Amino acid sequence: MRVLIVKVSSLGDIIHTLPAVTDAKLAHPNLVFDWVVEENFTEVPGWHPAVDRVIPVAIRRWRKSLMKTYLTHEFRTFKRALQGTRYDLVIDAQGLIKSGIISRMSRGLTIGLNNRTVREPLAALFYNKAYSVPWTEHAVDRVRQLFSRALQYKYDPHSISYGIDINKLKTLAEDGPAKTVVFLHGTTWSTKHWPMYFWRELAFLATKSGFQVLLPWGNSAEKERAEYISDGNEMAKVLERQSLSGVAQHINDSKGVIAVDTGLGHLAAALEKPTVSLYGPTDSALSGTFGLNQIHLVSNLDCAPCVKKTCSYNGPEIKDFYNGNEILVSPPCFSTNRPDYVWERFCGLFQK
Repeated sequence: MRVLIVKVSSLGDIIHTLPAVTDAKLAHPNLVFDWVVEENFTEVPGWHPAVDRVIPVAIRRWRKSLMKTYLTHEFRTFKRALQGTRYDLVIDAQGLIKSGIISRMSRGLTIGLNNRTVREPLAALFYNKAYSVPWTEHAVDRVRQLFSRALQYKYDPHSISYGIDINKLKTLAEDGPAKTVVFLHGTTWSTKHWPMYFWRELAFLATKSGFQVLLPWGNSAEKERAEYISDGNEMAKVLERQSLSGVAQHINDSKGVIAVDTGLGHLAAALEKPTVSLYGPTDSALSGTFGLNQIHLVSNLDCAPCVKKTCSYNGPEIKDFYNGNEILVSPPCFSTNRPDYVWERFCGLFQK
């Protein structure tokens, strides 16, 4: 039996799908998956041994000029790859119009969520069969339920395995995990960013405790932030620009991770690394890191989680002191999770 998964982006959403792949493979040992994914994330599905073929798609580039894209050799190559196999099922695990179109372009019975529970209701028009999964469930559970109903099996909701083949991640450390902590400071929304001087103070707390701090980055703004965090701290290291596999190697070889709400935080959870994740505007109960040794630090402000890309807080200013200077905490929803408390919670992960 061969099934096509359509889950094109983003990193966290792709990782959220891996446990469902594990469940399905346990229930149907002869099951083989192909996976359509954005070109920037093609490494990730291949980390799971049940995934046979990864079909890259470039929607983020193509949507800039859809008419020209339709006439290109690149698009024709993608279409041939997508339609070259007749699938027993095509599961749209994304629930967006773009993923629905890709599902319909493929050859096979298309499955997805119905128009009351899918992320974009119009996407349900592209499915031959649709299921209802409550919005109140965590994103990982929603995908697991969709797969179990589509492929007709039961799974244990109290047990989870992302199924990543660690052997596909080349180990950097020679003598087991080094005493390093990875700071995942980069994210998309401005409201999800922990204040930079908090990161810098946290780095000094970590290195004072004997940890080396590793700072990955993916663009110029993240590199600039990493350099600020490491400035004046010999035990804080700004990494060279890494592939996803490269970052995964550093995470896998570390003692643990401290992260904002970012796809790489979900990768840390998938690798079963002790992780402290910082949530301000987003709801950790619905989309937080999921797995063993995960701590979610959330805001106690009444307006959080607002799930907004722009802060709408209108209460009194919240200030902090750093290096003798009074500084406005922005976004204010992170004011209760200061560096000393974050480090205390991180250290607590190793005192069990």
